[in-house]
Amino acid sequence: MSKEKVPTGRAKGGVARAKALTPEKKQEIARKGALARWGNGQLKATHKGNFEVHFGFDAECYVLNDANKTAVMTQRSMAAALGLSSPSGTDFERFVNRKSISKYLGAGVLEKAMQPIEFKWVYPGAKQSAVTIKGYSADLLIDVCNAVRAAHEAGELISTQLKLARQASVVIGASAKAGIQGLVYALAGYDRTKEDVIAAYKMYVAAEAREYEKEFSPELYEQWYRLYGLTKPERGRPWEFRYLTIDHIYKPLARSNGKVFSLAKSSKQENGEKGDKIHQFLSEVGVKALRTQVGKITGIAIVSETREEYERYIAEKVFGQKSLPFGGDADPA
Repeated sequence: MSKEKVPTGRAKGGVARAKALTPEKKQEIARKGALARWGNGQLKATHKGNFEVHFGFDAECYVLNDANKTAVMTQRSMAAALGLSSPSGTDFERFVNRKSISKYLGAGVLEKAMQPIEFKWVYPGAKQSAVTIKGYSADLLIDVCNAVRAAHEAGELISTQLKLARQASVVIGASAKAGIQGLVYALAGYDRTKEDVIAAYKMYVAAEAREYEKEFSPELYEQWYRLYGLTKPERGRPWEFRYLTIDHIYKPLARSNGKVFSLAKSSKQENGEKGDKIHQFLSEVGVKALRTQVGKITGIAIVSETREEYERYIAEKVFGQKSLPFGGDADPA
């Protein structure tokens, strides 16, 4: 279990102050803070969107008419994005004020959570009816997700909340790459590259979720250490594993002669970051093929007594040849 991350300094004082306030005092502070920050009812939403069609949960989002074109999510939307059951605005407020979560938010974020943005949305049509809505800058979702993940690492979430930790990690990872503000812009029709942004975000959601599944068996690595006489480094894995992975796993994947690997690699170069893994950029069909391939290679490695026997089996069973097409060498040259 990870060591608890307890707020210190000003953050600690802010959390303590927030705990000591009565609900009425909190509301009064929130009202004054919101007025000071956002003005007196002058904010209006120019665009409106929803996560439901593309992501499967009902969560409204808006773009405001302020100078920053702030991307906002309603209080209910925040709860839905976190994966809270039967989400509502009050659910979100109660959640962020729980002891297990609030201690990881810090004073500044807690104040933002206590100061919802009040804005108007005018429904299109003949009557032009307007409603007043409360929401938060979309980046607050990332702050809360970080707090959820920290609480999980400290072992403070109960078993029924573990799904929230997974959802939080998925949202953080996907949003860090695609941008939560850009996604709200796209869903609300504010961004001219709407479909591209949505597609990219959906890809990253799938990629982040897939990181929770081990695509490569630890047994395969153990067998490679044995067959190639490699010494386990204190951290990470030997550089030779990179070439073994490419040559024995990715190049023959789906009998594509390296084409699937090239496509995934190109996708990573265009859309990914340095620490991303190639398998995160495979399609669902590609991931299934990868798992089959890893299982096959692991089996061959287990029954092989020597490196020579292993590579002979790889050549025959995987490539259908008498020798490996790339020389059977793990060296990069």
